[in-house]
Amino acid sequence: MDEIRVYELKKKDLTGATVIEGFPSVGLVSSIAGNYLINALGLEHIGVLDSSDFPAVSVIRNSEPLNPVRIYANNPPSRPDVDPEQVVVFVSEFQPPTSMVKPIASTILDWIQEQKCSLLISPEGLIIDRGGSDEEEETDERSGKAKTERINDIGVYGVASNKNARKIITKHNIKDFQQGVVSGVAGVLLNESKRRNFDTICLLAEANPNYPDARAAAKVIEVIDKILIHTHIDVKPLYDEAKNIEVQLKNMHKQVKNQTKAAEPQMYT
Repeated sequence: MDEIRVYELKKKDLTGATVIEGFPSVGLVSSIAGNYLINALGLEHIGVLDSSDFPAVSVIRNSEPLNPVRIYANNPPSRPDVDPEQVVVFVSEFQPPTSMVKPIASTILDWIQEQKCSLLISPEGLIIDRGGSDEEEETDERSGKAKTERINDIGVYGVASNKNARKIITKHNIKDFQQGVVSGVAGVLLNESKRRNFDTICLLAEANPNYPDARAAAKVIEVIDKILIHTHIDVKPLYDEAKNIEVQLKNMHKQVKNQTKAAEPQMYT
């Protein structure tokens, strides 16, 4: 396997920064959260994570070619006690194969420790079955209650790599994730951070694994907003986007059902 490296496009002082990891996860929670933070906080593209083993693709955004794994950051605060905290986001559109997960996680940790960043937050989706039939949801939505209730029911849990990170979880009343499995980049980051005694928090939001779950991502961002004491993140636009996604999915499900029924073999006499 070829070496995975960080290429810095712009040099910034990232001392004390909070880093968000945004590789694809269950419900694409990490990717949605990472991309939303980049836009909401106006972060600047400062680097890429690259390897010859990465997908041979260019991600085009606003007519600009971008690497599959990118790094964004804002400027350091002039007054740390008043100004918004410095935030760094790693974001990607591709799911790394198992053989690349550990090298990617190690490279990320190597770099953020070299930059003297203080905290790593790794959002992740937690597979759950929210239950309820399409008919029940449609009935509830007529009364305007269903969407709000489903959003409020989404749980977010935290697991920490060390005692210092656990203090942050306790301080912000984040529910403990006591038993289960955290896989992929997030899981390796937790293990490697524990070995290095680096402060890492994995935030697990209950998510639907069958489609991009923007509501779960928004719930995670609400928790990140609490952790970033001097930074305000407006999550309402993401909830608005989630509603649009739900409408599109509902229409898609109806179309699939109708097409399936139409495709069923008929008996002629």
